[in-house]
Amino acid sequence: MSLRPGIAFLADCPALLAMELIASKWSMVTLFALTDGPLRHGELVELSGGISRKVLTQTLRRLQASGLVERHAYAEAPPRVEYALTELGRTLEEPIRMLTAWARENGEAVVAFREAAGPTGADGADRTGPVGTPPGGPGR
Repeated sequence: MSLRPGIAFLADCPALLAMELIASKWSMVTLFALTDGPLRHGELVELSGGISRKVLTQTLRRLQASGLVERHAYAEAPPRVEYALTELGRTLEEPIRMLTAWARENGEAVVAFREAAGPTGADGADRTGPVGTPPGGPGR
């Protein structure tokens, strides 16, 4: 595979699709949370540290539609629903672990760089977001 610009990430290429699937912060958090086994919706909310129930539901639906997560509804009273990684979803465990290890090793350096660059970097890009406080406060 060529790494020349425009070749590796064409609009219809599998690499871009994969990046799209895991680019969402909440997709990564949800997939990582499910690596230890099936969880209920409320357990995922607790483990994720800040996701709303609505956003989690949207994230789970998107991951289900991509074949990465499956939903198991049990015929019980009260109803019980669990989410688990599919076989395809399990193939992301190692890449997610690698990204997590990279973040642990380099996260402080990224934060320090962003703080040194200020709210906007040399290129004018907004440096707030997942690491900083978003414009307008949390939840935006």
